[in-house]
Amino acid sequence: MTAESAAGLGVPWAMALLPDGTLIITERDTAEVKRLVDGRVEVIGVVEDALSSGGEGGLLGVAVPPDFSDVPRLYLYYTSPTDNRVVSMSYDGNGLGETAAVLTGIPRANIHNGGRIKFGPDGYLYIGTGDASNASLAQDPASLGGKILRVTADGAPAPGNPFDSAVYSLGHRNVQGLAWDSTGRLWASEFGPDRDDELNLIVPGGNYGWPLVTGAPGEERFLDARVVWPSTATSSPSGMAIVGDVAYIGGLRGERLWRVPLADGSAGEPASFFDGAYGRLRDTIAGEDGGLLIATNETGGSRILRVEMQ
Repeated sequence: MTAESAAGLGVPWAMALLPDGTLIITERDTAEVKRLVDGRVEVIGVVEDALSSGGEGGLLGVAVPPDFSDVPRLYLYYTSPTDNRVVSMSYDGNGLGETAAVLTGIPRANIHNGGRIKFGPDGYLYIGTGDASNASLAQDPASLGGKILRVTADGAPAPGNPFDSAVYSLGHRNVQGLAWDSTGRLWASEFGPDRDDELNLIVPGGNYGWPLVTGAPGEERFLDARVVWPSTATSSPSGMAIVGDVAYIGGLRGERLWRVPLADGSAGEPASFFDGAYGRLRDTIAGEDGGLLIATNETGGSRILRVEMQ
């Protein structure tokens, strides 16, 4: 069953739920942070520094920290005039306030800005970045581009990181989705070039091959993707939720929802739903009721959909 929770949005990019069930939504092009309460959409803040980004840049990811109830603030990833960065902004129930820098200096470009951020089960912040149109950055452990990063709430490298830096894994082209299964394994969805979109099982220090390889070629220096979509026309996997050890991934170019069963670090055969019914699907998160919330990027007005998967 599919129901509409909100309509008339611009380009929603990411969603997150507050402890009280309030849905937070970021809009890429307007740089507005919105909330959905009782069917009403309200603007609670604007990230002015993200307004002139253009292309795939702008206001992107949002995350709610584990201690939100004690210290209410939101974490936001956006493209500034000079870089991609993560900040935290205080939240007083009415709107956003004071801004504090968390991590700056992530390479930016017109495309491949990454942008997904989520707090993991270990309490640390995970950040998916893109190669910022410079593929060589993905293999450079000194660069924050083309990586999955893992940091503390203040932006310091998290304890136990494999390179004594913020870098957790490397060799990524443009990470778009992050989610954990029931055993705490991290999975990431990623755009390929003109082929080989990927779903990857992420391990600390893992090298996923971009730009030297894509997909699952069996090259011993790199980790193969667990799912490969050979044609980007049916996929372009974006935001992802894992519910009951099943990954649900929104497809942008593919304009569909992908369902992938997960077990013991392996991924089963993908199946698609809603093919072309709602346009581009940008983000997918787990709802409070065990269903899904999906943000569309439709022409002429985007929506938040509430979906019950059988």
